[in-house]
Amino acid sequence: MSGTRIAVIGSGPRGMMVLERLVARLAEQQDTTDPLDVRIFLVDAVEPGAGQVYRTDQPDWFLMNTVAGQISAYSGLPDGGPVQAGAGPSFAEWWESADAAGYPGPDSYAPRAQYGRYLRSVLAAIQASLPPGVRLRCIKERVEDVVGGAGRYRLTLSGGERLDVDRVVLTTGHASNELTGREGDLADFAVRHPGLRYIQGGSAADMPLDDIPAGSRVGVIGLGLSFYDVMAALTLGRGGTFTERADGTLRYVPSGSEPVIVAGSRSGMPLHARGHNQKPPTYSYHPVLFTLDRVRAHRPWGPLDFAEDVYPWLKAEIDLVYYGTALRRALGTDAAERFAAQVTKAAEHGVPQVAETARQFGLRDQPPLDLDTLARPFEQGAFTGPAEFGRVLRKEIEQDLAAAAEGNVDSPLKAALDVMRDTRWVIRELVDFSGLTARSQRDDFLGWYVPRASFLAAGPPSVRLRQVLALLDSGHLHIVGPHTRYDTDAATGRYTVSSPRVDGSALSVTTLVDARVPDPDLRRNTQPLTARLRERGVWTSYVNRKGAHRAEAHEVYDTGGVAVTQSPFHPVDREGRADEGMYVLGIPTEHTRWFMQVGSSRPGMWSDFVRDADRIAEHALEARPAGLAVRDAGDRPVERKAG
Repeated sequence: MSGTRIAVIGSGPRGMMVLERLVARLAEQQDTTDPLDVRIFLVDAVEPGAGQVYRTDQPDWFLMNTVAGQISAYSGLPDGGPVQAGAGPSFAEWWESADAAGYPGPDSYAPRAQYGRYLRSVLAAIQASLPPGVRLRCIKERVEDVVGGAGRYRLTLSGGERLDVDRVVLTTGHASNELTGREGDLADFAVRHPGLRYIQGGSAADMPLDDIPAGSRVGVIGLGLSFYDVMAALTLGRGGTFTERADGTLRYVPSGSEPVIVAGSRSGMPLHARGHNQKPPTYSYHPVLFTLDRVRAHRPWGPLDFAEDVYPWLKAEIDLVYYGTALRRALGTDAAERFAAQVTKAAEHGVPQVAETARQFGLRDQPPLDLDTLARPFEQGAFTGPAEFGRVLRKEIEQDLAAAAEGNVDSPLKAALDVMRDTRWVIRELVDFSGLTARSQRDDFLGWYVPRASFLAAGPPSVRLRQVLALLDSGHLHIVGPHTRYDTDAATGRYTVSSPRVDGSALSVTTLVDARVPDPDLRRNTQPLTARLRERGVWTSYVNRKGAHRAEAHEVYDTGGVAVTQSPFHPVDREGRADEGMYVLGIPTEHTRWFMQVGSSRPGMWSDFVRDADRIAEHALEARPAGLAVRDAGDRPVERKAG
């Protein structure tokens, strides 16, 4: 390979995996091809090698929500030789070798900055093992624009430098969206009222939280993962501490510098805790019922309906683990295995009645697993005041913590909810690139299932829920209730946070923090590079045009995700042409594909995270043919730009 120049824009986990696979493939080529002459540019505005989310200068109270032992940024396990692209330690192995005294074990949840340091070590290992003829330059600048096409691109950097390259890989990460609708109104209210603050959603590590006065009330929108980050920053980050009582509960010791947090969400329930990990780092779940063949058996072609075709099999798989785990605890392993075998046999004739089969095996007292009830536990409730709601909330949190303590193998609930994580790859195969009808993608999948899956299967470590209870006790946190409202009060010049289900819950606040990660949406993205690519029509929004029935034939869903081809993910421009010299991977393509925010793979396992990066690396390093007619996911002709 002669004179190839490749730019990777964004060096979070996705960009780093692309770099790792590029160098691993080049190392394989060095003895079988002509001398190499490849230059790679790794460009990141925040920290090359770690990116924004995992930058190494952020405080240690921002935690990951995957245990250290299940994370690797290498595509292969150590092979006995030097650490290099394609063969290196897992995050846990590296952490133990780098800090044996402070390493808390493979089932611990690391600070995000520590994972950033691991990613930086991966970058150092890649740099140290570059094959002859391969050069890597790391650039800490923002890419303002990319112009060109057909394998010839010019990058304009924020410092004024221009880079000419042959291939461009964009892994630009989380979005920054224009504020519209209700969020725009709330932000405008703060502009008009001195002394108020509205802090837009994003990474808590980058929010101006230090500006919030001690003793003031701060409203927080959302009770998801970012809520826990904001909570930690406003307590631990202000010098407060948590101490453990004799009964194992936590007590919050304030510093006097913290504000009072007033939080809420539609559910009124903080995100559930992850179950204590009982699975080895290389654990891989193999679905029994929720398989591609079973789902496709009665609809082998055309788009699926998530509610009718997909979810029944997924719920059966969740129930299989839920009731199977309960049977194992109650009646032993043999009974659980016979139960699984009978359910599997019944699946030959359609979606099995898993709960009924469990009852036939003698499991009659196990309550059914209802995702709506779990995700919206207070949906049917009305409360006479904050005290009553507080008691019910505490009970719900304590029950969740008890299930989490049992573990993700031994707790029927936590084992079952892990199925929602472990089968994401099956869901992606079924829903990506208009695998669902437009209506079903919008309403059934993104509108119903995804919020519940995010709530139930992507939670924080249990210590965060224990801290919530301690802060509720100390009065430094108020959770107002379900269906939380965030209103403006022109008379007082304040925001008001309240729940219509909890009498007397309204509290005024002077700061409002949106603790929700912005939904990726190309149409609203304000990042300069993204905006320029959109305005020129290089990037377009992916539109699902699939309808299952005549009534849906003309229904379309504009997803807001960047339109790309299938692997290796070339962007499709406004003329319907795919640019073969450019690749878009990760969060910008969310909704074209699903769950693009994943930031790692398990040690030694070639998940989609690794395969996607490897396919881009393979394509970027090979000589490509002239323009070819291809078809995008919507089955309309696309003209490829030759690269």
